Amino acid sequence: MGFRGEALASIAAVAQVELKTKRPEDEAGSLLEIENSTVTKQEPVAVPNGTSIAMKNLFFNVPARRNFLKSNAAEMRHIVDEFTRVAMSFPHILFTLSANGQQVFHLEKGTLKQRVVQLLGNNYNAKMVAVKEETDYMNIYGFTGKPETAKKTRGDQYFFVNNRYIKSAYLNHALMSAYQGMTPSDSFPMYVLFIEIDPEQVDVNVHPTKQEIKFEDEKIIYAFVQAAVKHALAQFSVTPTLDFELDSSIQQLSAVSRPFTSEQKEMTSASPLYKGFTQKHQAHFIERPSSSELKHWKDFYEPVKKEETQFEYEQAPQQIFSSHKNKLAFIVDEHTDLAQVLNTYILYPTENSFLLINQQAAHERVLYDQMSAAVNGTPIATQSSMFPSTLELSPADSVLLAELLPYFKILGFLIEPFGNNTFVIQGTPADLESGNEKQIVDFTIEQYKHFSTDIKISSREKLVRSLARQRAIKTGTRLTEREMKQLLSDLFACDPFNIAPDGNPTYLEFKQDQIERMFGK
Repeated sequence: MGFRGEALASIAAVAQVELKTKRPEDEAGSLLEIENSTVTKQEPVAVPNGTSIAMKNLFFNVPARRNFLKSNAAEMRHIVDEFTRVAMSFPHILFTLSANGQQVFHLEKGTLKQRVVQLLGNNYNAKMVAVKEETDYMNIYGFTGKPETAKKTRGDQYFFVNNRYIKSAYLNHALMSAYQGMTPSDSFPMYVLFIEIDPEQVDVNVHPTKQEIKFEDEKIIYAFVQAAVKHALAQFSVTPTLDFELDSSIQQLSAVSRPFTSEQKEMTSASPLYKGFTQKHQAHFIERPSSSELKHWKDFYEPVKKEETQFEYEQAPQQIFSSHKNKLAFIVDEHTDLAQVLNTYILYPTENSFLLINQQAAHERVLYDQMSAAVNGTPIATQSSMFPSTLELSPADSVLLAELLPYFKILGFLIEPFGNNTFVIQGTPADLESGNEKQIVDFTIEQYKHFSTDIKISSREKLVRSLARQRAIKTGTRLTEREMKQLLSDLFACDPFNIAPDGNPTYLEFKQDQIERMFGK
């Protein structure tokens, strides 16, 4: 981890430390036991060559500090995350991890691909593309996922520089730009990439844990990563292709009909772009991107800003959120005339206005209220599956799901461990459409892992919000009139019903007089 020498002494001051060590030239090794900075035992011991250090009972003598540790499950997830990063860097070394008397990982020596599959799950086995480029300036190798593996949340993304795990929004942007046009803008592909570079070109002392580093020439690294990934995706034929019959008018264009002269051919062949696609080891010769191309790289990490319209904010700011006092006025019955717009919004007319309701946000609000009531009262009824689904997860996700199983049960999901990071979904909520329960649980875990909020909320609350988001009807879903009426009836019964669990509005209200003013009346 890059600790200085005094870090070990600091740990020995708040834990019980046992150190065993032996050099190849020594007949016997040494055993050292330290407790509360005091040496309690020092004697010869028979041990194999090498050093083993064990830290036990952290903060046993400073209980106040121990109170700041999170739950066992949360700390276990941190350990698994760190274990994953170290084990990924050294596939030629056997790693094991045990917790509470049970073995969580047993990773045999093997190739990098085998190690990646062991750590991230078998579902990536046939869905990875090899990346490998070598130059005299730097090398890059590893794997990146095919576009169909992209998830809605950042998860399985790992960069290593000289075998040390790093976090880099800048390099992540380079990789994401290589996928542009192949994955939705809100999806994130998997990657495990190793960069080898002269250590003199890197400053590792810009962050306490050395997880953030600074390159001497960041633009070259950016272009190199982008080009290497693009090249890998192109080689394995996963870049998008156009499939159309050539229009006859195109044949008449001068660019098609005019002969390709030898001068033009020579000029084209000499270009860096041509060489980058036709010759090996050319990635580091790519011309540096201009500053204008790179200036928007931080946009990937900015929260999405809602489009502000002149009508909403200048003419009728008070109408963006309807007063909760109007709740009783919103009634859905057989006379209510509803319409769906863009398969995303529902128009609900009132006497002097209409509501534009976001169907996904509204459904999230309904599901959130129903599940919150279940958590605090009667659990949701579970319907047993005639054909139980098997869910295979990575070891890290298995630890998380095992922690959340009691909450899933309250919310109507009967999930049982099946050994070896596998679970069986024996039952689901009665109102859940069968066939997509695996996707619901898998995506909910992804959403839960990357749940972010400014306030500290419980695991149960995080799960309810994540599950509400995953189960909600999505943008672009066509609804029948009956489904729309049921959704709005359920929404208007919620308290409050004008905001979704994430704080965004479920609807906007448009008043007749304000609309008329917009048309100059």
